[in-house]
Amino acid sequence: MTTTDNARDGVPISTPLPQAPELRSFPDPYDLETPAGAEGWEEMYAYHNRFLESRRAEDSAKTWFRNSLHYPEVSYPFDQVTIDGAFTGTGVTNTRIFALPPAKGLDVRVINGYTYMSAIPSPDQEEQARRAVEFSKRAGYYFQNWDALYGEWETRVTVAIRGVHDLEVPPLSEFEPIERVLEDRGPSQGNQLLASYHRLLEYIDQIWTLHSEFLNLGYTAYLQFLTLCKEHFPEIDDQTISRMVSGVDVLLFRPDDELRALARKAEELGVGDIVRAASTEADLNSGLGETDAGREWLAALEESKDPWFYFSYGSGMYHSHRSWIDDLSLPIQAIGDYIARLRTGDELSRPIKKLQTERDELVAHYRSLLDDEDVSAFDEALGLSRTVFPYVENHNFYVEHWFLTNFWNKAREFSRLLQKWGFWDDVEDIFFLRRAEVEEAIVDLQMAWAAGGKAQGGHYWPGIIARRKEIYSTLTEWSPPPALGPVPDEINEPLTIMLWGITPETVERWLAAQNGDSSNNTLTGFAGSPGIAEGPARVVLRPDQLDTVQEGEILVAPVTSPSWTPVFGRIRGAVSDIGGIMCHAAIVSREYGLPAVVGTGFGTSTIKTGQMIRVDGNAGTVTILDGI
Repeated sequence: MTTTDNARDGVPISTPLPQAPELRSFPDPYDLETPAGAEGWEEMYAYHNRFLESRRAEDSAKTWFRNSLHYPEVSYPFDQVTIDGAFTGTGVTNTRIFALPPAKGLDVRVINGYTYMSAIPSPDQEEQARRAVEFSKRAGYYFQNWDALYGEWETRVTVAIRGVHDLEVPPLSEFEPIERVLEDRGPSQGNQLLASYHRLLEYIDQIWTLHSEFLNLGYTAYLQFLTLCKEHFPEIDDQTISRMVSGVDVLLFRPDDELRALARKAEELGVGDIVRAASTEADLNSGLGETDAGREWLAALEESKDPWFYFSYGSGMYHSHRSWIDDLSLPIQAIGDYIARLRTGDELSRPIKKLQTERDELVAHYRSLLDDEDVSAFDEALGLSRTVFPYVENHNFYVEHWFLTNFWNKAREFSRLLQKWGFWDDVEDIFFLRRAEVEEAIVDLQMAWAAGGKAQGGHYWPGIIARRKEIYSTLTEWSPPPALGPVPDEINEPLTIMLWGITPETVERWLAAQNGDSSNNTLTGFAGSPGIAEGPARVVLRPDQLDTVQEGEILVAPVTSPSWTPVFGRIRGAVSDIGGIMCHAAIVSREYGLPAVVGTGFGTSTIKTGQMIRVDGNAGTVTILDGI
């Protein structure tokens, strides 16, 4: 929305000007052009992922938001399995399992490789009432038995993780083992290969229902507390409410805690200098393997790895986001940094006691303002929010990090077998095939191995993969709009606001940028974590750039990953393009006592590395202080 600068014409500066209809709309998805060089990108994705011309009238009438919080990058064909699964899990949990009264699932589309979503309209009042009866019974059972059910959930998800890890990819040996003839006479290795691949897809399909089972209930409980606070204290802001449930330990901090413990142990054993000098696991093994103290430290490292190093450098949603267990460079560097901090007297503890004290003071203050009859409802809502809050973050470690690390590496095992049989040259090439195409390749291999012949895959897939790599590279240079279609009349779906940070104000900022009216000096977002910090910016677009972050800088990123927490000891504050008050970046920053502004929209495209900036985590603003 623009305002007039012609105050002399008698129009106040703050009065909105009428705009042409086209300026109040985002691009129509069917009008977006394919970037030159990316022709044929549609073949990388299944039909259900694409905008179909026969649905143009229906889809063009809907608003589509880009899901850059979870999927900021171009989706690889095989990696689309995480997008399909995640939205299926959310949809079935909302719509079919718990029957949330106001919310169903989301339609999902890919255009030029990027993921867009559109909320399916809420049911009418009569249906909402009917769903509310079901929701009360179903959600009420979970809320009343939360701890026991959550413990059972942990068992189920851990079984799935171990199941993927232990899934066998048959070697397709020259002859079947003799036992196949003399004893069990079961399926052949070829049969087992296809069955194992199907089992892998079953695991990834089912994990997303587990992912959402408690998640949306957790947000619902928090929303109830937020709504109650807003009713009683109209002036209260979202950040203050979120601080009332902070200071609760969650699993996402455990990997970083392990690194801190390893730093302390290195100093206790007198091997800190050797650890600090290492940059690879080979360096650690060669430097520490010859002494008892060194071997004791290496044993502690091995113990920490499973499961805490199954921690993705990114969101975990892409196979290219490798994890600590695959590449120890970040944890090794972090341990060295922590050793250096220990030597300057730093105890390395997160400010959890300070957070808890501030939290309790806030609760006491607002609780004292309530009438006696309202206190019990406040206590009950707050207690439930604190009970469910750890899950809102813990699921992320179990699924996006621990499970998906195993999943991507298991897919690589299938790829190595196909590579061995000449299907392609690089193990990573499998990810340029859709999941259905991988099954086609496996059937090709089945037939060739069974007959003692030669598979056709080596003559078919390399050319397709080479072309898709070109397309992928081209699509990464395209700038996807933040939204498509008409501007929505209202935005009131709680997850859209709290997690993705999409509000009416956000939409206005997008429109202003689209129309060339945005300011380049000050960015506005969500006050994610309180405090004010100034320092030089460090723009980090990808996880492999984390090693460039220097002491005293302010991290500016599209979105931060929980596995980036080791660098939080070096930075003064954080800025993200994406996210709302309950996104991971906001929660992690609050727990580490760092000022943060999230959901700025254009931080990484506006701010340059080295520029002096001010992050105001109280007001939700980021100011560029110079013109470097």
